[in-house]
Amino acid sequence: MNTSVIGYPRIGKDRELKFASEKFFAGEIDEDALQNVAKTIRRDDLLKQKEAGITYISSNDFSFYDNVLDTAFLFNVIPQRYKDLGLSELETYFALARGYQGDKGNVKALAMKKWFNTNYHYLVPEIDDDAVISLVGKKPVEEFIEAKEFGVDTKVTLVGPFTFLKLAKFTGSKKISDVYAVLTAEYIKLVSLLASVGAKTIEFDEPYLVRDLNSDDIDLFKEIYSLILANKGGAKILLQTYFGDIRDIYSEIIKLDFDLIGLDFVEGRKTLELVKKYGFPSDKILVAGLVNGKNIWRNDYKKTLSVLNETGVENVVLGTSCSLLHVPYTLDSETKLSSDYKKHFAFAEEKLAELSELSAIAGSDYENSDIYKNNQKLFEGRKDSEDKEVQAKVAAITDADYVRLPAREEREKIQKEILDLPLFPTTTIGSFPQTSDVRKNRQEFKKGLKSKEEYVEFNKQKIAECIKLQEEIGLDVLVHGEYERNDMVEYFGEHLNGYVFTEKAWVQSYGTRNVKPPIVWGDVSRKEPITVEWSKFAKSCTNKPVKGMLTGPVTILNWSFPREDISIKESILQIALAIRDEVLDLEANGINIIQIDEAALREKLPLRKSDWYSEYLDFTIPAFRLVHSKVKPETQIHTHMCYSEFTDIIPAIDAMDADVITFEASRSDLQILDSLKENNFKTEVGPGVYDIHSPRVPSVEEIVNALTKMRAKIEDSKLWVNPDCGLKTRGVEETVKSLTNLVAAAKQIRG
Repeated sequence: MNTSVIGYPRIGKDRELKFASEKFFAGEIDEDALQNVAKTIRRDDLLKQKEAGITYISSNDFSFYDNVLDTAFLFNVIPQRYKDLGLSELETYFALARGYQGDKGNVKALAMKKWFNTNYHYLVPEIDDDAVISLVGKKPVEEFIEAKEFGVDTKVTLVGPFTFLKLAKFTGSKKISDVYAVLTAEYIKLVSLLASVGAKTIEFDEPYLVRDLNSDDIDLFKEIYSLILANKGGAKILLQTYFGDIRDIYSEIIKLDFDLIGLDFVEGRKTLELVKKYGFPSDKILVAGLVNGKNIWRNDYKKTLSVLNETGVENVVLGTSCSLLHVPYTLDSETKLSSDYKKHFAFAEEKLAELSELSAIAGSDYENSDIYKNNQKLFEGRKDSEDKEVQAKVAAITDADYVRLPAREEREKIQKEILDLPLFPTTTIGSFPQTSDVRKNRQEFKKGLKSKEEYVEFNKQKIAECIKLQEEIGLDVLVHGEYERNDMVEYFGEHLNGYVFTEKAWVQSYGTRNVKPPIVWGDVSRKEPITVEWSKFAKSCTNKPVKGMLTGPVTILNWSFPREDISIKESILQIALAIRDEVLDLEANGINIIQIDEAALREKLPLRKSDWYSEYLDFTIPAFRLVHSKVKPETQIHTHMCYSEFTDIIPAIDAMDADVITFEASRSDLQILDSLKENNFKTEVGPGVYDIHSPRVPSVEEIVNALTKMRAKIEDSKLWVNPDCGLKTRGVEETVKSLTNLVAAAKQIRG
């Protein structure tokens, strides 16, 4: 059986792309050096897949920052403000991604949002009325030719025009109906160009098809592809979908002249049902996504082969459910992880081996093969993952455990009197810059080169300095800076039973930002107090209020690799009970403002609205309430959410019953404000006034303008002033300047 990989991780086995990009940004290497690192990564990734025997290997899945941004660049969808900077092509590209502040101008980055239901972020293309859509780039062609030079004949992967248009932001009077024909014509030129250099298969990625589609969407898709498919230029066209099923359009798609159709059988709940109900054309090839591209557990060959047989389709290629971008590179890098754990995991490289093994035994008497028997031994059960006490606690949860008393309106009055904060109180989201000395201190402690006493003393010194800095800047509610934390999820996982950790299992979140998700191995409970001593010390350094900083249960699970043997709901409730213990300990130690971050609440929201409550919000929102329902009325509960679209779930967010919610807002031009007003949002709120994912420093005037817009939609008594997100990835100098301007703007508005 032939095999296909939608895409491969592009950061490098040891994060080479991250480090080279950061050196380029700092002026330490030139563009040629950066391009050489990228070329080496592409070569190694292609040859690795070729060695594994993969039939359909992708080119053009590499990106310096993001494939959607690459597509915008390819078709000249570049707002004029970036062109006016007069930078080189690559520098302009990075200006769109990161913003630019220098002698040539000052522009913010494009908006950044979550890529469907993943923790990966894409850059939102902007299409204004002056946009001249035209095929100006050659990246797909160049990388196809480059792959041929490496000895690999690839399928060329493209972000499809339908998905691109549906994700784009139209900033003027134009709509999709005004531009789709021009964009389609330019895609046809690209297909012709690729066919002329020998591309045999061109993959169009259209993940937007797994969302709810109306008749206009379906007509638009059919119109676009009727034109593209009529102009194949001799190449075969693969329609690739992922992250769900395409129930709204499947019966129409199988009638179109696609040569191959890729369907997700992992997250696509109705995919098998659709294939059985409507059939699959004998003149097309089904690319069956059955190797999970988003989780790290070994594939159950019994289930996979059973689904393949059940489809009844003869022309089948076995593939990944989505790009392997969302899993780490290889288990070979995990030198400290016990084989008792490792044998259950499959990272990107191991998934190539799974595809090869499945290909070898599919269609044969596989049940008698050693490959199959060895695989099935992994699924005989892991009793070491069970904790009966944790299971009993979850079973004992009652409806009353989800309710906090008194009601929010009454709590608000009590908290305002006790905290006595000024109008438009200023604060940050939590973390402060993780400088090299902070990282070195943590690394030396982990390696045993520093004693615990030395490690703690260093962090206390940093906390004291951070508190003093915030007092000098004039912030109203302070944080301790989180110098003890490597990551907002991994840090908590390290203090919870039931988690397993890796050394180098990095996954790209956006650009040069990589995360190392922990793995939920068993039932989860708190080992010991996690943050209490750090928060107590910070509080002792000031007379101002200090926030206790926690990560919420939904985010902890969503940013981990979850178990597959129990439900997501049960895992979240286990974590919620563990974090509730921490909340109550913080309160008992005098911390009366506690922030429980739920940055990833939106991330796993089903892509179809009909499933939002029944499959997700009905248990995630109560799980958050479970965490804080037992605190006193005078304890103020904050939460934070970032880099997703929240406008359509505002009522659910209000139902979290927090006292204060901070949102990412600046990069999306404060679009959330209208939704807050329309839904009569009750919670006090802090929409971010500047973007922390860019190194540029916002002016006082810029922040004042943002606050003025906010005041038109939010009551003064409910408005907080804060950045978009934590400051961990920023430099000290830009952080101090930005926060100084933030405080000055708040004072100006108060005046």
